[in-house]
Amino acid sequence: MGTVLITGGSRGIGRATALLAAQRGWPAAINYRHDALAAADTAAEVKRRGARATTIQGDVSVEADVVAMFAKAQADLGRLGGVVINAGIVAPAMRLADMSAERIGKVFQVNVLGAYLCAREAARALARSRGGNGGSVVLVSSVAARLGAPGEYVDYAGSKAALDTLAIGLAKELGADGVRVNAVRPGLIDTQIHADSGDPDRARKLASATPLGRAGKAEETAEAIVWLLSDAASYVTGSVLDVTGGR
Repeated sequence: MGTVLITGGSRGIGRATALLAAQRGWPAAINYRHDALAAADTAAEVKRRGARATTIQGDVSVEADVVAMFAKAQADLGRLGGVVINAGIVAPAMRLADMSAERIGKVFQVNVLGAYLCAREAARALARSRGGNGGSVVLVSSVAARLGAPGEYVDYAGSKAALDTLAIGLAKELGADGVRVNAVRPGLIDTQIHADSGDPDRARKLASATPLGRAGKAEETAEAIVWLLSDAASYVTGSVLDVTGGR
């Protein structure tokens, strides 16, 4: 595995993935949108674990930022071997009838357009027919894609469903180029995203309703992502892996 580029790598699942990748000795390029201190802290922890790291500011919904992000990752750390498309947003919980077009548009701009732009650049960087060495792409979806998130954020759920489809289609496009593409669907994971939706205690309140009786940890999702990145998953592509505690 070469360098791993992780979008939204400064916190939550992205950070946990960077730290676990560092234990494998994989250099990590950590993208962030605005929290430079959190990104720097993640990079410092990656280095403490014995791997090289760089931080890259950029908005995944802006094409120029995405192109520059991939260029800087490779300039700083060498050729990419893996890409984790993790950056995403959620808005305060409400019913669809109460959502503004602006809110829906922003969610899709970041979660869908941003993911597709990053996937496109990953294809360009990794595909053997384009001079790459092959590799692995992991899209971070959500169990909301399967459950629909009624009464909370059906816009977010729809945006994540698009990533499931992207994983299936892009896997078929890139298989002959030595690139595997998969998605991970986290369930009720105890991260900052619940505060972003206006309910910081959501994971705790809903934990008992999961078959395992608890919320998951970012590190548990990272284990699935790093497995899909690794050669241990060498015959896995076009798959969507639930990490949901049975939810």
